[in-house]
Amino acid sequence: MSIWQLLIILVIVVLLFGTKKLRGMGGDLGTAIKGFKKSVKDETAEGEGDASEALADGGQEALKEGEVEVEAKKENA
Repeated sequence: MSIWQLLIILVIVVLLFGTKKLRGMGGDLGTAIKGFKKSVKDETAEGEGDASEALADGGQEALKEGEVEVEAKKENA
């Protein structure tokens, strides 16, 4: 696509939606991206906290009362 084709498409989009609606959609998109980045950052920080806790107790996860640690073996048929 040439630059002229892109400009014609841009003019048509602006005429169809109007600048106010496009500005609102841009703001909504920006808010959604910020929320996504924040959730990824929070998830990463939470994962790092879990890793540091696991290292602090020698790699052994603390079992809650009533939980039993078991190991499953795959049976070949």
